[in-house]
Amino acid sequence: MPSLRAGAVAALSAADLDEKVRVTRQTAAQWRGRSLSLRAPADPAIPDRPGRPDRPELVAPRLLKKRALNTVNGRIALMHALAHIELNAIDLALDIVARFAQMPIPPSFFDNWMQVADDEARHFTLLRDRLRSLGADYGDLPAHDGLWQAATDTRGDLIARLAIVPLVLEARGLDVTPGLAAKLREFGDTETAAILDVIYHDEKTHVAVGAKWFRFFCARHGIDAASRFQALVSEHFHGQVKPPFNDRARSAAGLTPLFYRAMSSASMSR
Repeated sequence: MPSLRAGAVAALSAADLDEKVRVTRQTAAQWRGRSLSLRAPADPAIPDRPGRPDRPELVAPRLLKKRALNTVNGRIALMHALAHIELNAIDLALDIVARFAQMPIPPSFFDNWMQVADDEARHFTLLRDRLRSLGADYGDLPAHDGLWQAATDTRGDLIARLAIVPLVLEARGLDVTPGLAAKLREFGDTETAAILDVIYHDEKTHVAVGAKWFRFFCARHGIDAASRFQALVSEHFHGQVKPPFNDRARSAAGLTPLFYRAMSSASMSR
């Protein structure tokens, strides 16, 4: 790859998911080794949408069935949904690198987000391998396209992207993942629970990356971080910020209740 941005675009554009994972991880390793420039004049254009295979079928969220975790099919459905989240997370991390590479940003910003992309590629692989061990695969079940909407809505505003993706969407993983892992262990699925433990550990780092850079850019512009977060979420997030919250994990990552508790109260009262 001639540059980090070119590598990120190549991985983002790849419709073959094995190729997407391979190029993501290779680009991350080359960037860590400082064998890539940040950008180059001949870098390809950033796609409006990431490359995807023909399956899964994308449907409205309300059309997705909820299944009990005490059955194999229910656990397959959970892993499929999580694999879909992790696939979108790969592309969201690649997009933030490629889309904002022209901005005057410290190189450590790109260090952090390529590590996030590398982690998400590893998570997707773990979940897909687990699905395959149960006779299933990613693409077998329908999924929804809501996560990529966050990239579309914030494509022109880096601070908004940081507010919505790591500090809302990924922070939600801190709230729900420990409970899911506990339920899986209760039903005897220790292998999947161990994968969720890995994801949860890395998610704390990802939220911390988002919080660090959100605060950095707010400070650069002389903006109160908590107030700006609330305004951006109200503008760009189409769901509700609602409990239960894992306050301890969120606070350890730099996302204190001052950011989201008032929004939760407002959303619950509507």
